[in-house]
Amino acid sequence: MASHFNETCDVLVLGSGAAGLTASATAALAGLRVILLEKAAHVGGATAWSGGWVWLPGDGDTTDAARYLTGFEGIDPAVAQSFADVAPKLLGFLENHTRVRFQDAVSLPDYEPGIPGYLPHGRSRVVAPLDGRGLGRELRRLRCPLPQLTLAGLMPSAGTEMRHFVSAGRSLRSMAHVARRLAAHGLERLFHGRAVRLTNGTALAGGLFQAALDAGVCIRTDQSVQALVRKNGRVSGVRLADREIVATRGVILATGGFSANPVLRRQYYPHVAREAAHHTMAPIDNAGDGVRLAQAIGAVIADRPAGAGAWVPVSLIPGRELRPFPHFADRAKPGLIAVRRNGRRFVNEAAPYFEFMAGLFAATPDGEDVEAWLICDHRFQRRYGLGFSKPFPLPVGPYVRSGYLRRAPTLERLATDCGVDPEGFKAAVDEFNAGAVRGEDPAFGRGETPVNRAQGDPSQMPNPCVAPILTPPFYAVRVVPGCLGSFAGLKTDPHARVLDRDDAPIPGLYACGSDMASIMGGHYPAGGISLGPALVFGHIAGHAAANIA
Repeated sequence: MASHFNETCDVLVLGSGAAGLTASATAALAGLRVILLEKAAHVGGATAWSGGWVWLPGDGDTTDAARYLTGFEGIDPAVAQSFADVAPKLLGFLENHTRVRFQDAVSLPDYEPGIPGYLPHGRSRVVAPLDGRGLGRELRRLRCPLPQLTLAGLMPSAGTEMRHFVSAGRSLRSMAHVARRLAAHGLERLFHGRAVRLTNGTALAGGLFQAALDAGVCIRTDQSVQALVRKNGRVSGVRLADREIVATRGVILATGGFSANPVLRRQYYPHVAREAAHHTMAPIDNAGDGVRLAQAIGAVIADRPAGAGAWVPVSLIPGRELRPFPHFADRAKPGLIAVRRNGRRFVNEAAPYFEFMAGLFAATPDGEDVEAWLICDHRFQRRYGLGFSKPFPLPVGPYVRSGYLRRAPTLERLATDCGVDPEGFKAAVDEFNAGAVRGEDPAFGRGETPVNRAQGDPSQMPNPCVAPILTPPFYAVRVVPGCLGSFAGLKTDPHARVLDRDDAPIPGLYACGSDMASIMGGHYPAGGISLGPALVFGHIAGHAAANIA
C-alpha cells in the first residue's frame, strides 16, 4: 500500500445516522479533525427513514427517567443513569448547534403506567419540519424518506399534519391543507427533484447532517471499511481497499446494527432461527459492519433476551419485489381486530407494535407460520385506510386487485379467502362486537391505557380505540414479523466504550446507535427509545473521544 494514500484525523466515525452525525458534530465542535465514512451513497441511514420520534428526558427529570428505565428487568442502572444525565445536555446541544427542533404539544405517553417514574404525557418528542434548502447542494446527498411511507414522495409530518391527511375525505379544512401541501410538494419536485420541506426522521437526519458540515466534519459516502487497525493494543484507525486512515483519538462505530444481515438475524432472532419470514424496515446497508469489525478484534455482542430487535408487524406490498409496510397506528383505530389462523384474537391490537409482535410470537405454535390478519369493515377502511391502502377519497380497488387487500361481502367468505378458521373467526367477531357497541373490550382491555388512546380516534366515544365491525364489504391484510432495527449489539460501558470478552474497554473504540446493545435491555418502554439513546450516546462518544467529561 502506497503511503501517500494514507491520511490522518483525530476521530473517525463510521455511519451517518443520528448517532454517527451527532458523534461527529460533537467531536468537531470540540476542536477535533473528524472524518465520517458512510457505506451508502446517501447520508442519513435508518434515521432518515424513521418517524423521527426520540425519547429524551429533560432538565429536572433525570432521576424519574432513570427510575422508569430500571423498572424493566435487565436494564443496566449505570447505563440508564448515564443516558438520563446526559439527555438534557444533548437537548441543549441540539438547541445551540443544530437546526433540529421538536414540535410543541406533540408527544406520546410512556408505555407502562405501573412502573415508577412513568410520565402520562411522556418523554417522546417528534422532530419539527425543517427547510432542506439550508443544506444547499448537499441536500442531494441526504437520503429521501422511505417511499412506501410517502404520498408521491411527500412525508406528512407527525401530529396535526398527519391527522389532516387521514381526515382529508371527511373535512374541508383538512382537504384544503392536503391540497396546499401536495401543490407545494409538486413545485419542490419540479425545481429540486425531491421534497425540500423535510419532516420526521428526514428532518432529524438533515438537521444533524447540516450541523456536522457546519462544524467542519469531512463526510464521505460510498466508503467501505475492511478492518479496524489496532496498534499497541489501541484502535488507531481503519483499513479501506486502497488506503488506511489513522485516527489519533479513536474510531466511533455507528453503522446502524445488523437488522439487514441474514446470518446475524438467524443467530439472534429466535423466529428467524425457526424459519419464520422476517422483513426489516432498515436500509440494506445496515448489515452489521460495525459489529463485524469490532468482533474481529475481540469485542462481543450483548444479546437482549427480552427482544433482539425492535419488532413491528409489517404487511407486504406486491410489486417487482415485496416491500414491507409497518403497521404503527392503524391497529389502534376503532373497528379493527387481529386474528391468527385459528380465527381467534391473541392480543390488544392497540398495544405498541413491539407488544403486538410479542403477543403474536407467544400465540404462534411451533411449526406454524408467524402471521396474523388485520380485519376491518368498509367504514374503517374508507375512514382510516388499512396499512398501505389509503382512506377516502383515494380508491381502494387497486389494493384489492394487486392482492394486497382481501375483500369479501361477508365475514365468512373473508375467513375462507384468508385461510382462517371460519367458526373461530365468527366467534371472535361476535364476541368483540358485543362489547364494542358499548365501547368496551372485555377480552383485552383495548383503549384502557393512555398510549392506546393516543393512537385512537378521539371522535369515537366513549372509547377512541373500539367500534364494532359491521359494514360490508369486509377487508383483511396479512401481517408478518418485521423490525425497525436490531437491539442486540456491541457490549459497551456508560461512556460508549466498546468492551472485550473480559468487560475491559478496547482503547480507542466506541460504539453508539444500533451498533451498541440497546440500553433498554430488549424492552420497549416508550416511543423513540432507539433514536433517543442514539443521539445521547453519539454525544457521549464524541465527548469521550475528545477526552471531555
